[in-house]
Amino acid sequence: MAFANSLYNAIFKRNSVFVTTVFAGAFAFGIGFDLGVTKFYDTWNKGKQWKDIRDKYVQE
Repeated sequence: MAFANSLYNAIFKRNSVFVTTVFAGAFAFGIGFDLGVTKFYDTWNKGKQWKDIRDKYVQE
């Protein structure tokens, strides 16, 4: 019960703090999800992307 009271007093008691927490959490989740999906895509397609095979075709 002490955890619920401290959570309420810290986040849910004031609407401005609650909304700020929601927006900050959504922003952090969006960045983390984007980084995770990009890492998965790069790992899954390693050797098939232009950044991996560029040296074979570009002459300087």
